[in-house]
Amino acid sequence: QVQLVESGGTSVQAGGSLKLSCATSTYTFSSYCMAWVRQAPGKEREGVASINTSSGSTSYADSVKGRFTVSRDNAKNTLYLKKSSLKPEDTAMYYCAAKVLGFGYFGACSLAPHDHNIWGQGTQVTVSS
Repeated sequence: QVQLVESGGTSVQAGGSLKLSCATSTYTFSSYCMAWVRQAPGKEREGVASINTSSGSTSYADSVKGRFTVSRDNAKNTLYLKKSSLKPEDTAMYYCAAKVLGFGYFGACSLAPHDHNIWGQGTQVTVSS
């Protein structure tokens, strides 16, 4: 079973920047749809960014478009989420999630949390005003 380990969460001031990392145990990292999903207290999980690790195709939620950038390093088997212009409403537990890519699929990946079946433990991000 592939393991996902998030890191980089911390407390930051509004307007600041932060970069999250998700290290994976897989040797076939370039064959996954991977996503960052967040959950704020009392709210449902929300997919904010996804990437096709084979093609590099990305998708973003409207709430983070232009502020967050998802990327991957296939040589390091690691997913990243660079966050800038942070807002208090970005406060949440951030999870890395994944699913195996369909053979030959190079399109964008889903943001929907229920479309991913491999999850990390999460890393907390708190943005203060």
